[in-house]
Amino acid sequence: MCIRDRVSTQSTGDRSLLIMGGGGKGKGSFGKGDGKGKGSKGKGKGKGSKGKGKGGGKGAGSKVVVEPHRHAGMFIAKGKEDALCTLNMVPGESVYGEKRISVDGEEGNKIEYRVWNPFRSKIAAAVLGGIDLCEFKPGAKVLYLGAASGTTVSHVSDVVGETGQVFAVEFSQRPGRDLVNMCKKRTNVVPIVEDARHPQRYRMLVGMVDCIFADVAQPDQARIVAMNAHQFLKNGGYFMISIKANCVDSTAEPAAVFAKEVKKLQAENFKPAEQITLEPYERDHAVVVGTYRPAKKAKK
Repeated sequence: MCIRDRVSTQSTGDRSLLIMGGGGKGKGSFGKGDGKGKGSKGKGKGKGSKGKGKGGGKGAGSKVVVEPHRHAGMFIAKGKEDALCTLNMVPGESVYGEKRISVDGEEGNKIEYRVWNPFRSKIAAAVLGGIDLCEFKPGAKVLYLGAASGTTVSHVSDVVGETGQVFAVEFSQRPGRDLVNMCKKRTNVVPIVEDARHPQRYRMLVGMVDCIFADVAQPDQARIVAMNAHQFLKNGGYFMISIKANCVDSTAEPAAVFAKEVKKLQAENFKPAEQITLEPYERDHAVVVGTYRPAKKAKK
């Protein structure tokens, strides 16, 4: 090989290193005599664009301030974006992968809150929708119909606290297992894997309750709530029922379905006080709240 051929081959080899990869340090193609050449990209240390922030990423490094909500037992985390949250009854544990926010307490201890996602909870959607009457509060006893895997139940557990109690009823076996596992760390929740259409089957587990919440999505939902209320809800107790129009009557307009369900509730001694839709969190859903067998006003 002549000197000219060797030089041209070497330069070609170096160009191939520059183009093909120099993801790090690379030796020249002809040993020590040809020197070392760094690739085009090289190694470099650099921090990502997002900084570290407390609360599982909530606020992305900005300070989050937690303030009490107007409904007892609920809080608002004010940061880059405001979020509804509850005081975590089991610090360090999340139930469904929700974000957690840790703030410094007055005595220097850490207080942890869990962000309540309104897209996964009808109660959270109703609260953020501006509902006025909400009796889920510390110390309350709640009968929860349609508990599923316990996503919302866990937040109600946070709200009522250690002095309250939640009786969570779920019929399906698969989410029922998840519900039972969730309750292992939350001692104020009693899981009941049973059909809500037969409240007499779990009458030995449930006492008189202050509130009933129902999200069973069945055509006879009003009747199911009424049967449980007759059995367990105290006079003057609070109820909240989530109505999915398509599950009751898929052929009628949602507003007509909601009005029909309200009349059914009124016939069962319920007195509805408020009704709101869950837009934009849920489509064709409404929440109706009120009291059961309210005390009659004394005549003057």
